[in-house]
Amino acid sequence: MEWTSLNELREKYLSFFESKGHLRLPSFSLVPQNDKSLLLINAGMAPMKKYFTGEQTPPRKRVTTCQKCIRTPDIERVGKTARHGTFFEMLGNFSFGDYFKEDATTWAWEFCIDVLKMPADKLYVSVYEDDDEAFDIWTKRRGVKEDHMVRLGKEDNFWEHGAGPCGPCSEIYFDRGPEKGCGKPTCKVGCDCDRYVEFWNLVFTQFENDGNGNYTRLANPNIDTGMGLERLACIMQGVDNLFEVDTIRNIMNHGSGIAGVHYNESEKTDVSLRVITDHIRSTVMMISDGVLPSNEGRGYVLRRLLRRAARHGRLLGIEDTFLCKVAETVIKESGSAYPALIEKHDYIIKIITVEEENFARTIDQGLSLLENMIAASDGKTLSGEDAFKLSDTFGFPIDLTREIIEERGMEVDEEKYDELVLIQKQTARSARKVGSAEGWRSDALDLGEIPETVFTGYEGTACAASVLAVIAEDGSIADSVPENESALIVLDKTPFYPGGGGQVADTGVIEGQGFTFSVSETVKTPKNVILHKGKVTSGAVSSGMACDAKVNEERRNAIRRNHTSAHLLQAALRNAFGTHVEQAGQLVNEHVCRFDFTHFSPLSSDEIAEIEKNVNEVILAALPVNTVETTIEEAKKRGAMALFGEKYGDTVRMVDAGGYSVELCGGTHVSNTGEIGMFKIISEASVASGVRRVEVVTGLNALSYLNNNLLNLHKTAAALKCGSIEALPERAAAIQSELKAKDKELEKLKAEIASANASRLITKVAEKNGVTVYVANAGEADAGALRTLLDGVKNDNSVIVAAGKNTEKGVCSFACVAGKNAVAAGAHAGNIVRSVAAIAGGSGGGKPDSAMAGGKDAAKIGEALDSVAGTVTAMLK
Repeated sequence: MEWTSLNELREKYLSFFESKGHLRLPSFSLVPQNDKSLLLINAGMAPMKKYFTGEQTPPRKRVTTCQKCIRTPDIERVGKTARHGTFFEMLGNFSFGDYFKEDATTWAWEFCIDVLKMPADKLYVSVYEDDDEAFDIWTKRRGVKEDHMVRLGKEDNFWEHGAGPCGPCSEIYFDRGPEKGCGKPTCKVGCDCDRYVEFWNLVFTQFENDGNGNYTRLANPNIDTGMGLERLACIMQGVDNLFEVDTIRNIMNHGSGIAGVHYNESEKTDVSLRVITDHIRSTVMMISDGVLPSNEGRGYVLRRLLRRAARHGRLLGIEDTFLCKVAETVIKESGSAYPALIEKHDYIIKIITVEEENFARTIDQGLSLLENMIAASDGKTLSGEDAFKLSDTFGFPIDLTREIIEERGMEVDEEKYDELVLIQKQTARSARKVGSAEGWRSDALDLGEIPETVFTGYEGTACAASVLAVIAEDGSIADSVPENESALIVLDKTPFYPGGGGQVADTGVIEGQGFTFSVSETVKTPKNVILHKGKVTSGAVSSGMACDAKVNEERRNAIRRNHTSAHLLQAALRNAFGTHVEQAGQLVNEHVCRFDFTHFSPLSSDEIAEIEKNVNEVILAALPVNTVETTIEEAKKRGAMALFGEKYGDTVRMVDAGGYSVELCGGTHVSNTGEIGMFKIISEASVASGVRRVEVVTGLNALSYLNNNLLNLHKTAAALKCGSIEALPERAAAIQSELKAKDKELEKLKAEIASANASRLITKVAEKNGVTVYVANAGEADAGALRTLLDGVKNDNSVIVAAGKNTEKGVCSFACVAGKNAVAAGAHAGNIVRSVAAIAGGSGGGKPDSAMAGGKDAAKIGEALDSVAGTVTAMLK
């Protein structure tokens, strides 16, 4: 058995199974496609579940992959032990109704013994306790000695998740020797010590569980195997944990070099090095698959990982941003296996840099506040309110706060924290209405053996077709649907685009002898059957009828203009700002193109004008827009842009707009850029951290937008008695100057009135050591009015507290000023106003000479002001 690098092990495995007739597939995205049960891909077979269930047809019956995976349930444990990690790679070979136990065990043993040269006496095999078939195959045909075989129960060696396909497992273990064991006489396979390492799991999916514990044998059983690449590398390299594997150790070495510390010198610094090393691997892989930092879902997982790693960098004494530097080593070590890391290099580094910089701006202030919170606590529990404030204001994920608190031997009131988070979400969440047509969900319909629909919409907007099926509103297959009834219609072929990639679906009509069907929506099922949703407006429609399918051509043309303009827009943005610009979402309909893209600052008016100019120049050049079907490899050679997280087959559709923009796209487009007519950006805004949104209109919509704006300008000019719209800027500036002058005059009058009223409102309540204490109840007054009042009466030897209320809301405000001599004598306006406001159920604070606070109960103003004298005199020296 020879030392083998992690990258070499990956290639050996995939090449071996290719030699056994398996199709090598690249790793699927970490972002699950059409699977809402998972936040992130966490197992090698997870992206292929629908192949196993029969919902989708695999590209070949034999497949092998090395799948990127992320698991985060033990995120707080990562770093504290060398066993835990969030990112790992899972090697797997799969059979979808092809080979079974005989071949699966043959090839597993051959790979271990002949390819990896593992000593047979170091290998042990477990089988399910009742799986005599597997036991006999291993012992009688693979030659495994019976004293190297172990039978284990259902908990260890039977794979199932409720109802559905399931089956027994067989696991291969490597014996690392007695020196790695626990020393107990009972130490054997299955012991929790480090001696026997399970590294390969072979699942024999041969049963169907009805959910009630009844098992029936599958006619075509499957094979699903999984082997952790990092765990295999530990065995082949003779190291104790994943952080000592060659590629991962190189990442750690980069981080330790920046920090100026060495691994295995101190457990405290080792924890931080492991956190940084693991989390930056996950971070780079997630960003390369299109995940962006956010406060929800997988984006929140990414943010947690980044910020936890950044905080551990601080613990190592690293003050500057550094994760982007360590990410370079991740890309270098894994780029050969995952080319997207190299292709998206600039984008990945930019995202990490911006997120780390954003956190750096708040982490010191947040840590300082946390220290104050700990000091003010009971020493046992940090309140849920404090934890929520750290999360909401300073971006501290709750698990980061928990980790810091646990280091102090305390805990967080997470029940209260969760309650506050829920309230925040309920407040922010818009009411959503769920459609009632549950029977029409495309993934819920049973369409039997209806074949895939032939799509003709790339060639034209109309075609002759036949009705294959009619589906009533309750989701059942109907013989016929009469006039004025809603239905779904399935045709053998259709020009109706079913929506996808951000482009909305086509609408139009389907007409046959004796019926007209108005199509309001078009969708595609997972099995590529296109459903036309709508209403029978005349006659009755039945299965088998001949018909003509006609797309609303005017609407389709508007959609095509907007879709091609989205491609030109992305190219212009990348030309202007760099390759970190990536599509983060889009909506293309007949009205607008709404395009989301990764960028980290607002677009200036000059930048918007330049992008508009560039796109309109391409439109005026009337460049041909050619669409061809080609291989994914050929498309990438030609520089075609691909969407993050999009799953592409061997054949892809490439849209080339005169060489200016080349993208993989399944939507509908113009045939010449000149057909777009005009391109106008109408809005630009932020939609998430690091994501901007641009809205665009084209063609006649752009003309209508400009005409409406021109009309409004003429109306505005008339209202302002302006001779022409050209004179509007000058007139607006003049009006603005007049308003500013009037505002100044109004403020002056308010100050004079406040000063005149001040002597009537303020009351002396105490005097000590030359400092006079006053209070004032200003009645109906906001914070601004209180400040104005106090500015007119303050002096060096006084402390004045004023209160005002908002009767309608039942709340109040407090303001306090302390003169310089009063401050020197011990007065502190911030502490005074905080104490006073607390009586009215509020809080606040500020500087020694000036402070503000709010109260929740205006009825307590009198009681609060009564406390001022005692509070202030107690401070004075």
